[in-house]
Order: sequence, then structure tokens, then C-alpha cells
Amino acid sequence: MPEQFDYNSTRNKLILSEYGRNVQNMVKYITALPTKEERNRYAQVVIDLMGFLNPHLRDVADFKHKLWDHLHIISNFEIDVDSPYPKPSPEAIHFKPEPLRYPHQRIRYKHYGKTIELMIEKAKSIDEPERKRHMVQSIANFMKMAYVQWNKDSVADEIILSDLYAMSGGQLKLEENINLNKVEFRTPPSNQNNRGRNNNNNPRNNNNNQNRGRNNNNNNNQNRNRNNGGPKKY
Repeated sequence: MPEQFDYNSTRNKLILSEYGRNVQNMVKYITALPTKEERNRYAQVVIDLMGFLNPHLRDVADFKHKLWDHLHIISNFEIDVDSPYPKPSPEAIHFKPEPLRYPHQRIRYKHYGKTIELMIEKAKSIDEPERKRHMVQSIANFMKMAYVQWNKDSVADEIILSDLYAMSGGQLKLEENINLNKVEFRTPPSNQNNRGRNNNNNPRNNNNNQNRGRNNNNNNNQNRNRNNGGPKKY
């Protein structure tokens, strides 16, 4: 007879709850079977049952391997069966990745962002004069757009060129008479005005308003007739 186990001991601890309590109890029963032949036979039945209870696993690549891994996890890695796949280790299952470290880099001009600094460093390494000039002018236009998004006011091109010269350490410079792209900050239209326009332009709303007015007039006439004792009969 296989060694009996206490069902109440697993009542408060459910491993892989998507398979349910009954599957966990069956796995615990198989783990306690005396012969490996019986454990292999019953384990295959439980694997088929686990696949039936979770049909979405069929869409996962090598889902049989995943089911066998779950079988070992449910048994707390204590079941001794002939698995067609390598037995997973608790260390691999409970592996935690390293915490993501946020960059602690000081940005001198925060309203331009870190991307501008990287673009400036890239432009400083360009040797071709014409290509470098186009690159620097594109950076200046991008800086002007970022400045307007931050300040929401117009900005003079001289300020952008001065910031570009300072951020590049005096290595990037454009002509003083150059005109950068014109950038304006536009506030989005309010929703209330759009709703009022939509209601006025919708013919269905106008028809509904007219029908409501007619219905109110008819109801008023009926109420007057009732109050006067009804229409006169001749």
C-alpha cells in the first residue's frame, strides 16, 4: 500500500493554481507510490489531464515540455518518474533577473534632453564638411522644436545657436545669418466647441427637436380638452 498523505496539509498551499487542487492532490499521491512503474503510468495520465485543463498551452511551442516542468514544480521537485525531458532545478525556476539600473547621468540642458547631447557628440566626429553642416543644422532645428515644447513661446535663433555652441564645447557653429525652421506651439481646440458644432450640423438632432415640439403641443391640446369636459358635441 502506498504511504498515505495528509490532504489537509495542502489545503492552504496551492502550487500553480491554474491546475486546481485535485491535480495537486493526484501529483502528491503519485509521488508516494512505491514502484516507479506505477508512478510513470499515473504521471502520464496526469500530464494528459493537465493538457486538457489548459488547452491554451497547445499554442505554446513544446507544450509537453512545459507540462512536465509543471509536474515537477507541483510535486516540489520530489516526484521520481522517467520524464522525456530533463528535470528542472529549483534554482532555474526561481531565478530572478538583476534589477534594472536607471542611468544617473547629469543633463546640462534638461529642456533639450539627452538625445541632443548624443547627436552633438555624433556630429563632432563627422569629417566631411558638407555632411557635418547639414547635421548641425538639423540638430539646431530639433533644439528649437524642443525649446518651444518646453517654453511654449517663440524663441530667437540666436539663443539656439548659442546653446549649440556651448553644448558642443565650441566645436559646432552655424552662420549667424542662418534662418532655422519656424516652430509655433498651438493649443488643441476645446471639445465643447466641437460638440456644439456637431450638434448643429447633425440633421437628426434638428429633426428630433422639431418632433419633440410637436408632441408637446399635442399633449397640451389634449389636456385643455380634458379640463373643459371634453370637446363639445353638436
